[in-house]
Amino acid sequence: MLKQRKEYADIALVVLFAIIPLFMNFPYRVNIFLSWEGAYRISEGQLPFRDFGTPLGGMYWMIPALFFKLFGAKMITLVKAQVFINILSGLAFRSILKSFSFGWALRFLCVFVYCISFSFFNFWPWYNHSVIVYEFIGIAFVLRYITQPDLRSRLLCLVLGGLFIVCSFLTKQDGGGMALVLGFMLLLYHALTAEKRDYRGVLVYAGSFALFLAFYILICGASSFGYWFNHGQPPHTSRVSAYDLVAEFLSGSQWIKFYVFVLILLLLPRLANIRELWKDRQEMLFLLLVIGILGEATVFQLTSYTPPDNNIFFHSFAIAYILWKIGRINALSFSKPLVFAGSLFGILLWWSGTYWKYMQRVAAKTLSQKEVVQEEGGENIVNRQTYMQFPKPDTGEPESQWTYCGLKSFDRIYMPSSTVKGIHRLLDMDLLKSGKKLRVLNMTELTPLAAEVPFELERSPEYPLWYHLGVGMFNKQAEMFEKRIAEKEYDLILFEHIPVLNNFYPFRVRDSLKLHYRQIDSFAAPRRGETQGVIEVYVP
Repeated sequence: MLKQRKEYADIALVVLFAIIPLFMNFPYRVNIFLSWEGAYRISEGQLPFRDFGTPLGGMYWMIPALFFKLFGAKMITLVKAQVFINILSGLAFRSILKSFSFGWALRFLCVFVYCISFSFFNFWPWYNHSVIVYEFIGIAFVLRYITQPDLRSRLLCLVLGGLFIVCSFLTKQDGGGMALVLGFMLLLYHALTAEKRDYRGVLVYAGSFALFLAFYILICGASSFGYWFNHGQPPHTSRVSAYDLVAEFLSGSQWIKFYVFVLILLLLPRLANIRELWKDRQEMLFLLLVIGILGEATVFQLTSYTPPDNNIFFHSFAIAYILWKIGRINALSFSKPLVFAGSLFGILLWWSGTYWKYMQRVAAKTLSQKEVVQEEGGENIVNRQTYMQFPKPDTGEPESQWTYCGLKSFDRIYMPSSTVKGIHRLLDMDLLKSGKKLRVLNMTELTPLAAEVPFELERSPEYPLWYHLGVGMFNKQAEMFEKRIAEKEYDLILFEHIPVLNNFYPFRVRDSLKLHYRQIDSFAAPRRGETQGVIEVYVP
């Protein structure tokens, strides 16, 4: 019985880490408007490329949209959806480790690294995270096909692998494209080293990917897919160049280069007999997987540069291979209590930064922290807190003063009090109380207002979900909005002006607003740090 419980301890760990956000309240998350509106539109029956345009594929919103149907279109529902995504993520990583016959102890340690380094602090659905989760689920199914030859559902696993790689590709092109290549690498090696070379797996995988992708495009709108979906064609632009890739790798990427160095050291003894290594299917599959993940992380940090830690999923795979290899070389048993406890302590120490930020408020009250600039005797005090005296830049209202707005869509989400007051002034407008069916253009990150006012979101293959000029919309769409503004088609327009961001909301559209509409109010956007913005309210 105890042995059985140990086998499932890592599942309990995944669930425990995932559900922590359910017991928390949250400040308004910068940029989360994109997750909300996409999920809301799909939960209302809209489809990407048919009812709205987006440079992303749309699978990013499918799970949040399902949760909107189950729990309502609230910001906090996105957190619940991410809990589910994090559970899927951890179970996929666990399945990958099981495919390489990891014992319970080593598997627990590696899953712990995965949770604390990658999945735990992802509280909100975001495409740069979801693309990786879909990839890992797809790779987990591919590995089940390869490593379990007696499994009756092997071909089904391969079809499901193709399905989830499509989901990854339709979440974000860079990660999904590299996931597709990684799956091909693993299946091709499997085909080349089988007793009888058999390429059916490669063909089924490729066919499944092509079939599901074609089905999605036909359902959502084949005519507009090519324009909106960013596969490097105009008006989209490439986010990576060979120079950028080499420069980033050589000037940064410290952890990736460190793992490459360790892998070389561990592989040196085997390079004397490269044929023997090639025939060691378990090690070669694992090695190909880790090399693929490290390569993907190298590219991903350039193509998906915000937030800056998008690519840290590679830690879990690299450390899993290193510990597995050390166990093989030294016959080290991680199930021994001392080895297991020592390894667990080392992981906690290594990733202390993840949980320290939640502990530091308590620690600051109990540990000595000198912030005074002079002692009682008059001596000047210089330490880490006092060595600079430059005034801190104004970063808006302190988060300690943020408050709740009392609206259903923003339940358990707090924002700057000035934002809250502005929202209530907006909702108290006679225009919104008139009962008239309004045409509203909401170019702000307060997308849940669509459910609160309420107003209907426009539908058209030409209409952009995302207003970032050059990323989520282009000059063609900017001209469309300028024409509508000049003709005063909207009863109310909300526009968010963020001067320091490059056309996050198009400056040219704001210029048209200034010409043709009248600004009647403004209030702070729910932002922190250097990217503060102002939400402006316009009427004809």
